[in-house]
Amino acid sequence: MAYLGLDLGTSGVKALLIGEDQDILGSAHAPLTVSRPHSGWSEQNPADWISATEAVLDALRAEQGAALSGLRGIGLSGHMHGATVLDAQDRPLRPCVLWNDVRSHVEAAELDADPRFRALTGNIVFPGFTAPKLLWIKRHEPEIFAKIRRVLLPKDYLRLWLTGEAVSEMSDASGTSWLDVGGRRWSPELLAAADLGEDQMPRLVEGSEVSGRLRPDLAARWGLPSGVVVAGGAGDNAASACGVGAARPGAAFASLGTSGVLFASTAGFAPNPASAVHAFCHALPGIWHQMGVILSAADALNWFGRVMGREGADLVAALGETPRAPSGVAFLPYLSGERTPHNDAAARGAFVGLGHEAGAEALTQALLEGVAFAFRDNLAALEAAGTRLERVTAVGGGSRARLWLKILATALNLPVDLPADGDFGAAFGAARLGLIAAEGADPLAVCAPPAIRESFEPDPALRGAYDEAYARWRRIYPALKGVL
Repeated sequence: MAYLGLDLGTSGVKALLIGEDQDILGSAHAPLTVSRPHSGWSEQNPADWISATEAVLDALRAEQGAALSGLRGIGLSGHMHGATVLDAQDRPLRPCVLWNDVRSHVEAAELDADPRFRALTGNIVFPGFTAPKLLWIKRHEPEIFAKIRRVLLPKDYLRLWLTGEAVSEMSDASGTSWLDVGGRRWSPELLAAADLGEDQMPRLVEGSEVSGRLRPDLAARWGLPSGVVVAGGAGDNAASACGVGAARPGAAFASLGTSGVLFASTAGFAPNPASAVHAFCHALPGIWHQMGVILSAADALNWFGRVMGREGADLVAALGETPRAPSGVAFLPYLSGERTPHNDAAARGAFVGLGHEAGAEALTQALLEGVAFAFRDNLAALEAAGTRLERVTAVGGGSRARLWLKILATALNLPVDLPADGDFGAAFGAARLGLIAAEGADPLAVCAPPAIRESFEPDPALRGAYDEAYARWRRIYPALKGVL
């Protein structure tokens, strides 16, 4: 028996195949590109998602055809908040407006001023969320808005192709600003605020439930059995939580991916919009979660690498593996604006404190510290929302840099655990959800934490210097607000 996780990321589609004992049998990746036709815009063509998914399935069949022939369940994960608008024939009417697109900041502020949104969703209406994007389309592209028959989130467009079913699940739907998050259902009155109705929304299931079955023609194409179950799946962060075992209340992880996420599972719905913390449904039934979100984490290092004409990993490696005291150079990682805690789409990144002595190493160190301090802002926001963490598990591409994890542990004053070798990200979590849906398995038993390879403790010798640097860093954003 085998189970497949499909993760639709901003930069590519990843497929991960696991066996019944959750060992990884194979994986494949196909790249995607992002279109930025104007400043602050970020779009993708949904047809490219299908092509990339076809590519990874072709690759898996070539390498793991025998294992795929025993496939029983598929789970889906994807980047959240994207507005995929379809006509009556389920054809995309325009490119999908992605999570990091901030064109609808005016519409987001307008919706957020309506007290019903925070009351029912438990969240600020951020510019990246889905609802303000639809209001923007209504105002700026009325001819397209008039043709909208259905609105889907990105991974749910993949589901429509895989199964013919228009379905979403609670974790991803939480990021639309249309879900009654405490009640785990669409809110007709919030939809009406964007001149939409429930009939234009997908049916909702829990992430571990069956959402449909694989179309027979697709099963035949890749030599798959008939009747393969497709689980509800999850938004990328909730899927990562399933992958890394952050399923029980109190479990937490820090994701150093394209964006940065500090995620904590909670036993109940615990909103605190004033802190700019996201309070969403978990992918598993009866569980919620809180998270702070940084829009540029590892992506900030990738950007700096491009500027320097070097790989980001090489820049970090040049620093060694022993953290140093902050140099006085500081970095704000707000390259795409920021969510937690500022909710400021207009915020921009900055290096501050440059002198003749500041070379590539000083700037790289400042960048790593700046992202870690942004995580510390998120930790403070979670604490303001009533959640206290004892330790976090590190995931995402940035977690491969041991120096960064040491810096993060000291900045947060929390132990940071690095899982043993393996892939415990969103694709693995999606595959776990596929297993649960196909077999009716116990979600908490399946979504167990991985073995820990190494734990990074805060460095007491650097705590004072880090606290002083963080206090200085915190003063930079208000000083530059309105200038950049």
